[in-house]
Amino acid sequence: MIRVENLHRHFGGFRAVDGATLEIRKGSITGLIGPNGAGKSTLFNVIAGRLPPTSGRVVMDGEDVTGLPPHELFAKGLLRTFQIAHEFGSMTVRENLMMVPAMQSGETLWNAWFNRGRVAREEAAIRAKADEVLEFLTISHIADLKAGQISGGQKKLVELGRTMMVDAKIVFLDEVGAGVNRTLLNTIGDAILRLNKERGYTFCVIEHDMDFIARICDPVICMAEGKVLAQGTVDEVKNDERVIEAYLGTGLKNKIKEEAAHG
Repeated sequence: MIRVENLHRHFGGFRAVDGATLEIRKGSITGLIGPNGAGKSTLFNVIAGRLPPTSGRVVMDGEDVTGLPPHELFAKGLLRTFQIAHEFGSMTVRENLMMVPAMQSGETLWNAWFNRGRVAREEAAIRAKADEVLEFLTISHIADLKAGQISGGQKKLVELGRTMMVDAKIVFLDEVGAGVNRTLLNTIGDAILRLNKERGYTFCVIEHDMDFIARICDPVICMAEGKVLAQGTVDEVKNDERVIEAYLGTGLKNKIKEEAAHG
Protein backbone atom coordinates (compact mmCIF):
# COMPACT_ATOMS: atom_id res chain seq x y z
CA MET A 1 0.00 0.00 0.00
CA ILE A 2 2.83 2.41 0.91
CA ARG A 3 6.27 2.17 -0.63
CA VAL A 4 9.08 4.48 0.49
CA GLU A 5 12.01 4.61 -1.92
CA ASN A 6 15.44 5.95 -0.91
CA LEU A 7 13.88 8.74 1.14
CA HIS A 8 16.01 11.55 2.53
CA ARG A 9 15.08 14.44 4.78
CA HIS A 10 17.95 16.70 5.81
CA PHE A 11 17.97 19.67 8.18
CA GLY A 12 21.10 21.52 7.14
CA GLY A 13 23.91 19.01 7.63
CA PHE A 14 21.79 16.70 9.80
CA ARG A 15 20.30 13.71 7.97
CA ALA A 16 17.17 12.91 9.97
CA VAL A 17 16.07 10.39 7.31
CA ASP A 18 19.01 9.04 5.34
CA GLY A 19 18.04 6.84 2.41
CA ALA A 20 15.17 4.92 4.02
CA THR A 21 13.48 2.29 1.87
CA LEU A 22 10.55 0.26 3.20
CA GLU A 23 7.12 -1.09 2.38
CA ILE A 24 3.90 -1.15 4.38
CA ARG A 25 1.66 -3.95 3.16
CA LYS A 26 -2.07 -3.45 2.79
CA GLY A 27 -3.94 -4.97 5.73
CA SER A 28 -0.88 -5.08 7.99
CA ILE A 29 -0.15 -3.51 11.36
CA THR A 30 3.48 -2.57 10.84
CA GLY A 31 5.55 -1.58 13.85
CA LEU A 32 8.27 1.05 13.51
CA ILE A 33 10.83 0.98 16.30
CA GLY A 34 14.24 2.49 16.97
CA PRO A 35 16.15 4.53 19.52
CA ASN A 36 15.37 8.20 20.11
CA GLY A 37 16.61 10.29 17.19
CA ALA A 38 16.35 7.41 14.72
CA GLY A 39 14.21 9.47 12.33
CA LYS A 40 10.89 7.69 12.89
CA SER A 41 8.66 10.73 13.44
CA THR A 42 10.43 12.64 10.66
CA LEU A 43 9.73 9.73 8.32
CA PHE A 44 6.05 9.87 9.34
CA ASN A 45 5.98 13.63 8.74
CA VAL A 46 7.41 13.25 5.23
CA ILE A 47 5.04 10.42 4.30
CA ALA A 48 2.05 12.37 5.65
CA GLY A 49 3.00 15.55 3.79
CA ARG A 50 3.91 17.70 6.79
CA LEU A 51 7.52 17.93 5.60
CA PRO A 52 8.82 17.82 2.02
CA PRO A 53 11.53 15.24 1.37
CA THR A 54 15.01 16.30 0.41
CA SER A 55 14.92 13.47 -2.15
CA GLY A 56 13.28 10.09 -2.69
CA ARG A 57 9.71 8.97 -3.32
CA VAL A 58 6.55 7.98 -1.47
CA VAL A 59 4.14 5.78 -3.41
CA MET A 60 0.60 4.95 -2.25
CA ASP A 61 -1.42 2.31 -4.10
CA GLY A 62 0.84 2.74 -7.12
CA GLU A 63 0.49 6.54 -7.18
CA ASP A 64 3.42 8.86 -6.52
CA VAL A 65 2.23 11.03 -3.61
CA THR A 66 5.61 12.53 -2.73
CA GLY A 67 5.23 15.99 -1.25
CA LEU A 68 1.44 16.16 -1.48
CA PRO A 69 -0.01 18.37 1.30
CA PRO A 70 -1.76 16.71 4.27
CA HIS A 71 -5.29 17.65 3.17
CA GLU A 72 -4.84 15.93 -0.21
CA LEU A 73 -3.43 12.81 1.48
CA PHE A 74 -6.31 12.95 3.96
CA ALA A 75 -8.74 12.87 1.03
CA LYS A 76 -6.93 9.76 -0.27
CA GLY A 77 -7.35 8.03 3.10
CA LEU A 78 -3.89 8.59 4.63
CA LEU A 79 -4.12 9.86 8.20
CA ARG A 80 -1.55 10.53 10.90
CA THR A 81 -1.87 10.95 14.67
CA PHE A 82 0.66 12.56 16.98
CA GLN A 83 2.60 11.70 20.10
CA ILE A 84 0.87 14.61 21.82
CA ALA A 85 -2.85 14.52 21.05
CA HIS A 86 -4.28 17.56 19.23
CA GLU A 87 -7.80 17.98 20.54
CA PHE A 88 -10.17 20.96 20.59
CA GLY A 89 -10.10 21.29 24.36
CA SER A 90 -13.17 23.52 24.77
CA MET A 91 -15.38 21.22 22.67
CA THR A 92 -16.90 17.95 23.83
CA VAL A 93 -15.44 14.61 22.82
CA ARG A 94 -18.42 14.01 20.53
CA GLU A 95 -17.99 17.44 18.91
CA ASN A 96 -14.29 16.70 18.32
CA LEU A 97 -15.31 13.69 16.25
CA MET A 98 -18.07 15.56 14.44
CA MET A 99 -15.55 18.17 13.26
CA VAL A 100 -13.64 15.64 11.16
CA PRO A 101 -15.71 14.99 8.00
CA ALA A 102 -14.83 17.55 5.34
CA MET A 103 -17.19 19.60 3.14
CA GLN A 104 -20.07 19.68 5.63
CA SER A 105 -23.07 21.64 4.33
CA GLY A 106 -23.30 23.77 7.47
CA GLU A 107 -19.83 25.20 6.81
CA THR A 108 -21.24 27.63 4.20
CA LEU A 109 -23.34 30.64 5.17
CA TRP A 110 -25.74 30.01 2.27
CA ASN A 111 -26.65 26.55 3.46
CA ALA A 112 -26.84 27.68 7.08
CA TRP A 113 -29.48 30.22 6.08
CA PHE A 114 -31.35 28.60 3.18
CA ASN A 115 -30.78 24.83 3.48
CA ARG A 116 -31.38 24.35 7.17
CA GLY A 117 -33.20 21.06 6.70
CA ARG A 118 -30.30 19.58 4.73
CA VAL A 119 -27.80 20.84 7.31
CA ALA A 120 -29.83 19.35 10.16
CA ARG A 121 -30.12 15.94 8.45
CA GLU A 122 -26.40 15.86 7.70
CA GLU A 123 -25.51 16.86 11.26
CA ALA A 124 -27.79 14.15 12.67
CA ALA A 125 -26.05 11.54 10.49
CA ILE A 126 -22.61 12.73 11.57
CA ARG A 127 -23.68 12.74 15.21
CA ALA A 128 -24.94 9.16 14.86
CA LYS A 129 -21.62 8.18 13.27
CA ALA A 130 -19.74 9.83 16.16
CA ASP A 131 -21.83 7.94 18.71
CA GLU A 132 -21.13 4.68 16.86
CA VAL A 133 -17.39 5.42 17.01
CA LEU A 134 -17.55 6.24 20.72
CA GLU A 135 -19.32 2.96 21.40
CA PHE A 136 -16.79 1.01 19.31
CA LEU A 137 -13.96 2.53 21.35
CA THR A 138 -15.84 1.97 24.64
CA ILE A 139 -15.70 5.66 25.56
CA SER A 140 -19.38 6.61 25.25
CA HIS A 141 -19.29 7.63 28.90
CA ILE A 142 -17.04 10.62 28.10
CA ALA A 143 -18.98 11.80 25.02
CA ASP A 144 -20.22 15.01 26.64
CA LEU A 145 -17.05 15.88 28.56
CA LYS A 146 -14.81 18.67 27.33
CA ALA A 147 -11.90 17.10 25.44
CA GLY A 148 -9.43 19.20 27.41
CA GLN A 149 -10.58 17.54 30.65
CA ILE A 150 -10.05 13.89 29.76
CA SER A 151 -6.91 11.82 30.38
CA GLY A 152 -4.01 11.44 27.98
CA GLY A 153 -4.99 7.87 27.16
CA GLN A 154 -8.57 8.89 26.45
CA LYS A 155 -7.28 11.64 24.16
CA LYS A 156 -5.34 8.98 22.21
CA LEU A 157 -8.57 7.02 21.82
CA VAL A 158 -10.34 10.15 20.57
CA GLU A 159 -7.55 10.65 18.00
CA LEU A 160 -8.07 7.06 16.87
CA GLY A 161 -11.80 7.80 16.73
CA ARG A 162 -11.19 10.69 14.37
CA THR A 163 -9.72 8.30 11.83
CA MET A 164 -12.99 6.34 11.99
CA MET A 165 -15.07 9.39 11.03
CA VAL A 166 -13.72 9.23 7.46
CA ASP A 167 -12.80 6.43 5.07
CA ALA A 168 -9.26 5.91 6.32
CA LYS A 169 -7.14 3.46 4.34
CA ILE A 170 -3.89 3.74 6.27
CA VAL A 171 -3.25 5.35 9.65
CA PHE A 172 0.16 6.35 11.02
CA LEU A 173 0.14 6.26 14.82
CA ASP A 174 2.98 8.09 16.58
CA GLU A 175 3.69 6.71 20.07
CA VAL A 176 0.14 5.82 21.09
CA GLY A 177 1.51 4.54 24.40
CA ALA A 178 3.23 7.78 25.47
CA GLY A 179 1.81 8.81 28.85
CA VAL A 180 -0.91 6.15 28.74
CA ASN A 181 -1.58 3.72 31.59
CA ARG A 182 -1.51 0.00 30.90
CA THR A 183 -5.30 -0.48 31.04
CA LEU A 184 -5.99 2.22 28.47
CA LEU A 185 -3.08 1.06 26.33
CA ASN A 186 -4.69 -2.39 26.20
CA THR A 187 -7.96 -0.73 25.16
CA ILE A 188 -6.15 1.16 22.40
CA GLY A 189 -4.48 -2.08 21.27
CA ASP A 190 -7.85 -3.85 21.18
CA ALA A 191 -9.32 -1.05 19.06
CA ILE A 192 -6.41 -1.15 16.59
CA LEU A 193 -6.73 -4.92 16.21
CA ARG A 194 -10.49 -4.69 15.69
CA LEU A 195 -10.17 -1.89 13.13
CA ASN A 196 -7.57 -3.96 11.30
CA LYS A 197 -9.55 -7.22 11.32
CA GLU A 198 -13.13 -5.95 11.06
CA ARG A 199 -12.73 -2.83 8.91
CA GLY A 200 -9.56 -3.53 6.96
CA TYR A 201 -7.51 -0.63 8.30
CA THR A 202 -3.78 -0.66 7.59
CA PHE A 203 -1.61 0.76 10.37
CA CYS A 204 1.97 1.82 10.88
CA VAL A 205 2.78 2.28 14.56
CA ILE A 206 5.73 4.04 16.21
CA GLU A 207 6.07 2.75 19.77
CA HIS A 208 8.79 2.16 22.37
CA ASP A 209 6.74 -0.34 24.39
CA MET A 210 7.96 -3.64 22.93
CA ASP A 211 5.25 -5.67 24.67
CA PHE A 212 2.66 -3.55 22.86
CA ILE A 213 4.53 -3.91 19.55
CA ALA A 214 4.81 -7.68 20.03
CA ARG A 215 1.08 -7.95 20.75
CA ILE A 216 -0.27 -6.15 17.69
CA CYS A 217 2.46 -5.71 15.04
CA ASP A 218 3.69 -7.90 12.21
CA PRO A 219 6.02 -7.07 10.58
CA VAL A 220 8.34 -4.79 12.57
CA ILE A 221 10.82 -2.34 11.04
CA CYS A 222 13.74 -0.92 13.03
CA MET A 223 15.34 2.42 12.15
CA ALA A 224 18.61 3.90 13.41
CA GLU A 225 20.38 7.09 12.34
CA GLY A 226 17.82 7.73 9.62
CA LYS A 227 18.22 4.34 7.96
CA VAL A 228 16.22 1.10 7.97
CA LEU A 229 18.32 -1.28 10.04
CA ALA A 230 16.24 -4.47 10.05
CA GLN A 231 12.75 -5.77 9.34
CA GLY A 232 10.90 -9.00 9.99
CA THR A 233 8.83 -10.54 12.77
CA VAL A 234 9.15 -8.98 16.21
CA ASP A 235 11.36 -11.85 17.39
CA GLU A 236 13.62 -11.62 14.34
CA VAL A 237 14.09 -7.90 14.82
CA LYS A 238 14.58 -8.07 18.60
CA ASN A 239 17.31 -10.69 18.16
CA ASP A 240 19.09 -8.93 15.30
CA GLU A 241 22.63 -7.99 16.34
CA ARG A 242 22.41 -4.62 14.61
CA VAL A 243 19.20 -3.76 16.47
CA ILE A 244 20.65 -4.78 19.83
CA GLU A 245 23.71 -2.64 19.16
CA ALA A 246 21.59 0.36 18.07
CA TYR A 247 19.61 0.23 21.31
CA LEU A 248 22.34 -0.77 23.75
CA GLY A 249 25.61 0.31 22.18
CA THR A 250 28.50 -2.05 21.49
CA GLY A 251 29.96 -1.92 25.01
CA LEU A 252 26.76 -2.77 26.85
CA LYS A 253 25.86 -5.39 24.26
CA ASN A 254 29.19 -7.18 24.79
CA LYS A 255 28.84 -6.96 28.57
CA ILE A 256 25.42 -8.61 28.41
CA LYS A 257 26.77 -11.34 26.15
CA GLU A 258 29.67 -11.99 28.54
CA GLU A 259 27.34 -12.19 31.53
CA ALA A 260 25.07 -14.61 29.66
CA ALA A 261 28.08 -16.78 28.72
CA HIS A 262 29.25 -17.02 32.35
CA GLY A 263 25.78 -17.84 33.66
